Amino acid sequence: MNATREHFGFPPLDPALIYSYVGNGASVLVRRAFGPDAPDTLIAEALQFFLKFYRAHALEHTELYPGIREAVEELARSDHKLAVLTNKPTRISFDIIAALRLGDYFVRVYGGDSFPRKKPDPSAIYKLLEETQLRARETWMIGDSGVDVQTARNAGIRCCGVAWGFQPEAFTSDPPDAIVNTPGELPALLRHS
Repeated sequence: MNATREHFGFPPLDPALIYSYVGNGASVLVRRAFGPDAPDTLIAEALQFFLKFYRAHALEHTELYPGIREAVEELARSDHKLAVLTNKPTRISFDIIAALRLGDYFVRVYGGDSFPRKKPDPSAIYKLLEETQLRARETWMIGDSGVDVQTARNAGIRCCGVAWGFQPEAFTSDPPDAIVNTPGELPALLRHS
C-alpha cells in the first residue's frame, strides 16, 4: 500500500496501521489508506495501481504457515471438499494458490470480485453449498479474522478460528465456534464434528 501512496505523492503509513485496514477487500483498503476525504477519482486510480502492483509482487513475501500443506493434504485425503473464499482479487488468489502448489486441493476459489458483495456477505457460502451439494450443518468456515466469523454466522454455518493468522485478536469480539492453535488440529476437529 505504501508503494501506491508513494506513487501518488503521499507519505508512507505505519505498516501496523495498513495491516489494520486489511480484510474487507482492495477497494476498502485503498479508501482507508487514502482517507475519507480523498476524491473518488484518486481512489479509482490508486485502486488500479495497487491491483497491478500487488499482482506483480504478491508472491514476494508469501509462504505457507508451517503445517498448512500437511493439514490441507490430510483434509483432501479424507474426502473433505475444500474451497477458498477470500476478499483478495480472484486472479491474484489463483496465482498465489498455484505458486504454493495447492490448486489441486480446492474445488473452488472465490475472491472478492467473484460476487457483487464481499465477505461478510453470505452469498459466496450459499453458492459453495449449492455447488458442493453440502448442507450448512456439514460445513465449516476456517478463518483468521472477525470477517470470517461474521461470514459464517451470516450463512448459518460453523466457524473455526485459527490462532496463527491475520487477526486472531478479533475473536474476542467475534468468537468462532472453535479455535485451533496449529494447522495439525484441523483434521481432528473436522473429523469429530
